[in-house]
Amino acid sequence: MQSSQRVISSNPWCDAIGEYAKQALIAEVNLTPKPGLVDNRNTGSHTDLSVELMVQSATCLAPYFTQMALAGSQQPVSIWLRETIGAIGRDAERQMMHTTHGVNTHRGAIWALGLLSTAATAVNSTEIAAMHLCAVAGQIARIEDRHIPNTFSKGKLASNQYGINGAKQQAQLGFPAIMQHALPTLRLSRSLGHSETAARLDALLALTAHLTDTCVLSRAGLAGQSLLQHRSKAILALGGSHTEEGMAQLEQLDQEMIALHASPGGAADLLAATLFVDWVEHSELSK
Repeated sequence: MQSSQRVISSNPWCDAIGEYAKQALIAEVNLTPKPGLVDNRNTGSHTDLSVELMVQSATCLAPYFTQMALAGSQQPVSIWLRETIGAIGRDAERQMMHTTHGVNTHRGAIWALGLLSTAATAVNSTEIAAMHLCAVAGQIARIEDRHIPNTFSKGKLASNQYGINGAKQQAQLGFPAIMQHALPTLRLSRSLGHSETAARLDALLALTAHLTDTCVLSRAGLAGQSLLQHRSKAILALGGSHTEEGMAQLEQLDQEMIALHASPGGAADLLAATLFVDWVEHSELSK
């Protein structure tokens, strides 16, 4: 078992990347209210999760994101790099399961943020643009890791059952949900003077409005997925969570998703990834 203590990398940028990834996961879980997800109002559609457990999980994962960033800084994009970070990611998952006593808190986030953490140092530029960062992450994701175990996941089952792309394909395409929906919405909301909470909630709604979320499909089927997308689009059309009516409908959507026992975990992972990409692009340490 790898140590969950902070990795001393002697590389301030790699250390910062691990911290950004951790803080992005903590920011996601604390964002309130979210539809069917753990937040500071309730545990959403989950009986085995809490804000405290999610924070513990995020904290134990930080050193592994730093390790992936170090790997990205040491080798060009290649099968060696892909398999190196794959091994680190599997170590991270084992540490997560140890920390949470067997609860899957961040498996999808390890994949998305792991690729992006690696890409942040693999990008051959003194200034990291979000589009370039996601493109390099996609390039890494398209390389097959020969050592991936053939394991079961509800997301994979839903992808096969409904014939849709899941988290793997989203990454391989360079995270289009982030670049086309979440990040532009986040920045537009900020530019309009909305609070950071409202901007992040609207970014999440942009994801739930357009993303086919295998976490929702696995629990609530196509009907649940359609409801989430329709309601999310309607809230954004009202002006988003910044408006009184938009917030009221978001709170109602939370209750609807809880009633369906559905939780858009894929969108939550991508929201954390969106915040990470935004912070990396604007970090002075990357210059």
